[in-house]
Amino acid sequence: MNSNEKLSSELDLDQPNLEDYLPSGSTIQEPRGKLRLRDFLDISPTLTEAAGAIIDDSFTRCFKSNPPETWNWNVYLFPLWCCGVVMRYFIIFPVRVLVLTIGWIIFLSSYIPVHILLKGHDKLRKKLERSLVELICSFFVASWTGVVKYHGPRPSMRPKQVFVANHTSMIDFIILEQMTAFAVIMQKHPGWVGLLQSTILESVGCIWFNRSEAKDREIVARKLREHVQGAENNPLLIFPEGTCVNNHYTVMFKKGAFELGCTVCPIAIKYNKIFVDAFWNSRKQSFTTHLLQLMTSWAVVCDVWYLEPQNMKPGETAIEFAERVRDIISVRAGLRKVPWDGYLKYSRPSPKHRELKQQSFSESMLRRLEEK
Repeated sequence: MNSNEKLSSELDLDQPNLEDYLPSGSTIQEPRGKLRLRDFLDISPTLTEAAGAIIDDSFTRCFKSNPPETWNWNVYLFPLWCCGVVMRYFIIFPVRVLVLTIGWIIFLSSYIPVHILLKGHDKLRKKLERSLVELICSFFVASWTGVVKYHGPRPSMRPKQVFVANHTSMIDFIILEQMTAFAVIMQKHPGWVGLLQSTILESVGCIWFNRSEAKDREIVARKLREHVQGAENNPLLIFPEGTCVNNHYTVMFKKGAFELGCTVCPIAIKYNKIFVDAFWNSRKQSFTTHLLQLMTSWAVVCDVWYLEPQNMKPGETAIEFAERVRDIISVRAGLRKVPWDGYLKYSRPSPKHRELKQQSFSESMLRRLEEK
């Protein structure tokens, strides 16, 4: 034992033991009425929930785009990265723009005459318009150098069936549309996308809605029921999550697609992020910016699985049916399920929910103060 340790032990022995001066059976107690931080943490589930949300916010993570890891960090890799930038932006990108421009020229020069001259021949006109929509979607996929693998039988036109898929970006629709001309249920968008929705995509029977309009829900529900009954209508495609999710998770499916009394055909879509993240964060970037990001990447790599059709089981509710289909899609695409409503991304918690939390917190605090 060195001299410092010996001196310290001697000083400790000289310290008086306060418990020796207390009556037998007595202990040192903390002063009453004094609140400590640990008291609030122990009694307040609200604080526990808040701390848990800060540490592990599984809702926000569903709508975040994870940036790629930096690899051009040294003198050997940086020149290769610079060559890649020059290749993508000054060689590949102009070629892709040219491909997309040629596609639009071919599409418009064919679609406009078909749409105008064949108004009296609806069956032929719809067939040609359907083929032309598939063609322009193929040009879009080519403009990203899309490498898409389709697994399973191609969808066919049959009555009383609806296709549902997980949703990562508006390009989900384009990737699926190049194989089969679906009639899709989609949010109404502004700008040039809205112009395409109200003109070209109307020809394949697409249905548009606005989240902020309560009346649109009733109108859309009626149109859905009418569409699935028609044998000549294009297959109906619905993204029941109702919003774009970052292809790592699946949020709750809306039950509307599962209340139609028809066969539900699941579609699982999984993107490989080796070259680009296909997730579209509509709150941070426009669809035009998103397309430019895809067109300046090396390629968009994707797998699409057409899964076994499902029917509602006896005694099964629409919500249970939706969850069962979500399980099938999540397992096939390797996505994690979370118990969140995707529409919460567009709205704040209701005042009623906040008041209940405030009441619970105040009651727990009052009980603790009374104990003190």
